Parts: sequence; structure tokens; C-alpha cells
Amino acid sequence: MSTKTKRFILPESEIPTQWYNIVADMPNKPLLPLNPKTRQPLQASDLYPIFAKALAQQEMNQTDAWIDIPEPVREQYKNYRCTPLVRAYELEKALGTPAHIYFKNESVSPIGSHKLNSALAQAYFCKQEGITNITTETGAGQWGAALSYAAKAFGLELAVYMVKISYEQKPYRRSIMQTFGAQVTASPSMSTKAGRKILTEHPNHQGSLGTAISEAIELAMNTPNCKYTLGSVLNHVTLHQTIIGLEAEKQMALTGEYPDMVIGCFGGGSNFGGISFPFMRHNLKSGKKTRFIAAEPDSCPKLTRGVFRYDFGDEAGYTPLLPMFTLGHNFAPANIHAGGLRYHGAGTIVSQLLKDKMMEAVDIPQLESFQAGCLFAQTEGIIPAPESCHAIAATIREANKCKESGEEKVILFNLSGHGLIDMASYDKFLAGDLVNYSLSDEVINENIKELDDMLK
Repeated sequence: MSTKTKRFILPESEIPTQWYNIVADMPNKPLLPLNPKTRQPLQASDLYPIFAKALAQQEMNQTDAWIDIPEPVREQYKNYRCTPLVRAYELEKALGTPAHIYFKNESVSPIGSHKLNSALAQAYFCKQEGITNITTETGAGQWGAALSYAAKAFGLELAVYMVKISYEQKPYRRSIMQTFGAQVTASPSMSTKAGRKILTEHPNHQGSLGTAISEAIELAMNTPNCKYTLGSVLNHVTLHQTIIGLEAEKQMALTGEYPDMVIGCFGGGSNFGGISFPFMRHNLKSGKKTRFIAAEPDSCPKLTRGVFRYDFGDEAGYTPLLPMFTLGHNFAPANIHAGGLRYHGAGTIVSQLLKDKMMEAVDIPQLESFQAGCLFAQTEGIIPAPESCHAIAATIREANKCKESGEEKVILFNLSGHGLIDMASYDKFLAGDLVNYSLSDEVINENIKELDDMLK
């Protein structure tokens, strides 16, 4: 095959028929979540009041490495999958690096990001159970947009709580959700007990994923025939996203190369796990030595500066206690423009893998991420989402190391979404109005102390 082949796409018949559950192959399984009331290990049945039963069972499954993709979900996938694997020749040239850089382009989905992979699955399983209404939270709006599309595809009504700062910064994502028929509310709001409590204590609260999750769960628990869905963090969400890496694995075989490192931006873990876990199974089972790098914002550094604790996934404490790397569920992130990465904790699988040194993490300043995004746009012709810019920045760091050492490494990263609805963020960057936000040790320690006092 010509070395100048740029795009690698699988035929429809090669779209995976199963998702990959890495927990089945992990030598050290993640610790079990705890019931928030009893503090006892969680059972799948404990999740039934919140999630569709099939999703709860996927969440707790530690034995089956392969989970069948239902045919109606796979039919929906065929509308945009297989997504392209692309060799970034022009970026390589601009950097002057000997590294071979590939990216999996998830921005070609109907709503412009990887989030649709799990949204379609979750909507399908809710519909199969006879559910009529679903709720969710969204940060930057990519998950809310994906779920609004999926809800309409499977005939469900959707209510979305959108983090207030993103509701204001990203109005067109809100418009997309409403176009597909979703009801969208800025969070925190006065429509729930959790929202009212937060606004009473902090009248100018700009919202966080933790607050929006609390409101969405409360609405689900108080609405007949309604379940909660979410776009990251939990195991079943990452499970659905492994279709990314499973496709990329076949596509890399077409290139004749295999990645020395796999990189993904990191908020809760679904995009990173989606691209990484199918390749990581070869480290676990076949002795491969691929590096896996999660790129998070330095304003929300749960992997690089957080602590491993049991913590709530939301601010009000409605979720199970999850064993995670966390900054504390009361953490209020800075108002950076990568809204999808502004989450206080990491999923339980990634947290265990980080503990076991099966992966690594880096934190990226906001300005560096936008600089990387602009370079990628100028060389590869795609304007990336602010979240994806973090993965690009980490890729550029590694490519520059290859330039210094002269090593010809193969780098694969996930382009999790495009930034065409995020141009207000680029406007501010180009005008010089953005700044870096870095947390002080004092703020982190204060928040962790509050968490430790709560857990006593």
C-alpha cells in the first residue's frame, strides 16, 4: 500500500458486532461502587431505579469480555460508521517530526462527536424496557446533542440539564438539542431540590457536571416511567465507546503499523477508554508495550493531582460512591471553554488502570490546547472541539520528543469532535482574551479534606 495513503475506512460489513469490556481482562478489577445509604458494595439491582436494567447489568459485568451490539443499534451506527482513520501528514510536516501521526475522526457523526456511540445504545436499552422519558446532564453540550438525536431515533422524550456556563457560552449546542425535540434547562436551576439548595448557598454558581447530574437524577427519580442516562464516567458508557478503538485496530492493520502510543482527551473517561481499551487488551494479554496517555485540562487535574478515594459522582450525593481519582465532588471548576472536561472525577476503570500504571496522564494549559487546535486546523483542515485540542496538544508534545530523539514513533489520537459550534471560544483565544487557569495545592487540599471529613 502506498505510504501516501491518507484515509483508511472499513467496509460496512467490518463494523464491529460486539463491544469490548476490558474489566474482564484486568488482573486487578476496579473496586466495587458502594451504595450511598448502606455503604455496602453495590448490586446491579441497586441501579435499577435510576438506569435501564440492561445498562445496570453492563455496568456491573466483570466477567464477559465481549458484549453483543443489538442489531437496531448497529443499524443506527451504519449512518456514520466506520469513521475514518487519517494519517496527519501535514501536521507531521509542520512539526518536522519523524513520528507517524494518525487520528480517528469521530467528528463525522451526525452531531459532530463520539458521544453518539453511547447515546444510541442507551436510548435503545431504555426503549426496550418500555421507558418513555429519559433525563441527562451535559457539559459542553455534545452529549446532550447526541442524546437528543438518539432519543428521537428511538421515540423517547428527553430533558437535559446543561451546565450554566456552557448554556451561556455555547448557545448553538442548546439549539441543536431543542431542534431534535429535547427540553433544555440551565443548571443549577430552581426546578429541583438539588438545584435550589446549590443556588441558595451559592447564588452565582456557574454550574458543573456534578450539579447537572444531581438535577437530572432527581428528575428521573421523581418522574413516572423515566430513567437517567449519562455520557461518560461509568463503565457501560465506556463499553459502548470501544467501537472506536475496535475499528481503529482494524484500520491500523491496513496501514501496516501499530501505535506506540494512544492518546485521548480526558473528562470522565469514555472517549479515552473508547480509543484505548481495545489496544490495551494486547498489553494485558499479549505483552505489547503501547503507552496510553490521557490529556486533561490543568484547571481540572483529577488524574495528575487528584487523590484516589470513594466519592460521589454528583454534587448532591445521589449517585453511588465510586472508587475514583477525584478532586472532590464539591469541586467548582474554572470556566474554561473545554466544558466537556470540567468533571471532578475519573471513571472507576481508568482510576484502577492509573493506579496499576497501565496508563499515564498529562495536564494541558488552556492556551496550549487552543494553540494546538489552531495548528491542527491550519494543517489538517479540521477545526477541533476545545476538548479534542487537549489530545492534539499531548500528541504534539510527544511528536516533538520524537523530533528531539530522532525516533520514528507511531502516535494515534482520537479526534473526539469538531469545534464548528465552538467558534466563540476560538474568537476569544484569537483576540487574546483567554487565560490559563491552574489550581493551587491549597484549593485541592481544602477540597480533599472536606471529602475525607465526609467519609469518616
